Amino acid sequence: MAKLMCLLLVVLAIAVTTWAESCDKDREDMISECYKYEKWPGEPSEACCAVWKRANIPCIRKLITKEIEKMCCMKNVRYIAKFCKKPFPPGYKCGSK
Repeated sequence: MAKLMCLLLVVLAIAVTTWAESCDKDREDMISECYKYEKWPGEPSEACCAVWKRANIPCIRKLITKEIEKMCCMKNVRYIAKFCKKPFPPGYKCGSK
């Protein structure tokens, strides 16, 4: 029984680490491909939309602090989401606004 519990803990630790790494990669890709569209209005590129469509938005949303929010225009982020055909669901909270 103890071996089974140990195995389950190892599997859980690997899953959590993989999820966190995936979230960090999504965040990095979002910054490299979409950040310029968050700062300056314009139609997002295909590369930005590809990142947006595959990104784990709920995970990235948890990484948005007040400091990050000050650097981004959340209105433009919502525009990118809508333009890339992966809008936020009604009532979805991203940032503090």
